[in-house]
Amino acid sequence: MKPAPDEAATAGKLRQQIAAQFGRSLHIRTLDTGSCAACEQEIRLLAAPHYDLHRLGFFFTPAPRHADLLLVTGPMVRAFEVAARKAYEAMPGPKVVVATGACALGGVYQADPFVHGQVGAVLPVDVWIPGCPPSPLALLHGLGVAVSRLAEKTPGLTFIAADESPGDGP
Repeated sequence: MKPAPDEAATAGKLRQQIAAQFGRSLHIRTLDTGSCAACEQEIRLLAAPHYDLHRLGFFFTPAPRHADLLLVTGPMVRAFEVAARKAYEAMPGPKVVVATGACALGGVYQADPFVHGQVGAVLPVDVWIPGCPPSPLALLHGLGVAVSRLAEKTPGLTFIAADESPGDGP
């Protein structure tokens, strides 16, 4: 399946923005704070050939110490608060937090005593992606907004050497 012309142009622009800012790639750490796993299934679809998140320069990492972006799903149960803060604090700066799905936005479990209600009650959220679950295209759009927010946090800062062009291999 061939991508639509506007989809290819948007992907190319996003790829260039990531390469210019980070040199090669942006690493994502997913954090499930009590979700039903529907959002995680949609996130996993991003790595499938149809969406191919890797071609844009996004990669998933199991360690928060290697992550640039924290992608949080779920309603932020109180039992997970300490672990979520530790994951956030372990990330190197600059960092960005993306709350994903209706639960993370606080729309499902507002009055539950075991839940904070939204991710923003525990972590500083930069981007909100609505949906139950959000579609892969909504997730891609949110990641694009997150890249822009990360660039805003680091004006004039680049993570590549002056003599290295974006995308150069080792």
